[in-house]
Amino acid sequence: MKVYATYIKSPIGWIELRATETHLIMARWVAEPSAEREESVNPILQETIWQLEEYFEGKRTSFDLPLLQEGTPFQQRVWEELQLIPYGKQISYQELAKRAGNTKAYRAAGSANGKNQIFIIVPCHRVVLADGNVGGYAYGPEMKRFLLDLEEKNNHI
Repeated sequence: MKVYATYIKSPIGWIELRATETHLIMARWVAEPSAEREESVNPILQETIWQLEEYFEGKRTSFDLPLLQEGTPFQQRVWEELQLIPYGKQISYQELAKRAGNTKAYRAAGSANGKNQIFIIVPCHRVVLADGNVGGYAYGPEMKRFLLDLEEKNNHI
């Protein structure tokens, strides 16, 4: 299976994107592009770039991309539920676990959230602590706060 990859510069820094012929398989923040990785763009990546640019410009509140992540059935349900959280809204880890089918599995929901390989597009940043605090984020609380603030500011769309 051929994997295409590229990097885009965004308001939060560099984002690495990877896709197969048919699905986006990764979107992650990186400090800088890898000099060792050869860039190649296909239609899936081109569409992803366009949709991310619109998101950061405040013109897009949801994504319409074919996604593929490998995980357990529970992780898959968590990632599906993340995509249903409305733009500009947040839910708790316990609520995420409930929506994924197991109210008591909030730690497992948090773990699945942390294993999400397609950040922003699968909006793991919209899950916060029950008391409303930002909580953890793979790329740090400042980036999570930036994304939440961006969505709050543009939630009139």
